[in-house]
Amino acid sequence: MRRKRLGFFAGVFGVILSATVIIQGMVEQQNEVIKKVPTTHKVVALTIDDGPHYKTTPLMLAVLREKKVKLTLFILGENAAAHPELLAQAVADGHEIANHAYSHKSLAKMSKKESEEELDKAEKAITLVAPKPTLFRPPGGAYNDNVLAEAKERGYTTILWSIDPGDWRRPSVSQVVDNVMQHVEPGSIVLLHEGQYPLPTPEAIGIIIDKLRQEGYSIVTVSELLQYYEVRN
Repeated sequence: MRRKRLGFFAGVFGVILSATVIIQGMVEQQNEVIKKVPTTHKVVALTIDDGPHYKTTPLMLAVLREKKVKLTLFILGENAAAHPELLAQAVADGHEIANHAYSHKSLAKMSKKESEEELDKAEKAITLVAPKPTLFRPPGGAYNDNVLAEAKERGYTTILWSIDPGDWRRPSVSQVVDNVMQHVEPGSIVLLHEGQYPLPTPEAIGIIIDKLRQEGYSIVTVSELLQYYEVRN
């Protein structure tokens, strides 16, 4: 009888272990490129691409300091090399720094060697003043298997977005705000920009932060958002 019980429990344990491995595999596969995080918690990540910019970034950082919010900034290596003092200020303010390649050229259209050099040059420029990033976003969201493999080999998680208000096209502040608020939901990743001037983004982001808080949302970095990942059937 005891042997039968042991065999039964061993079988149950084996099924549970197998299911766990399958679930972990599904999560890893889903996480190869992350556009949003499945969660029931009211958390959202605002992300800013293409900085630092000598005019837009100081305005953006000032708003974020006033609102006491920490965001994830996807940094272009060439801009980090041109304005290391602004990147250093973002680090000092507590923002999460991520890799957005060196230039804003499509990595998917490059050779494997060229795309590797883009990530490497950006990483070197960023790490002169910031910790080594763990997150990566390909310029324009364009990638292929080589790009994903190189990012993974360097220890990066590839992050895209679920909401794009098109702020780089320079719509009105209200259009940017309305677009975000109409589409936001728990686990959203919002794409914003700071790589040119003028942009509606510095003004819009302050309003977005206020409105999100009024609706009960917490604003977190992407790395913090990933901690809320919930496995669903």
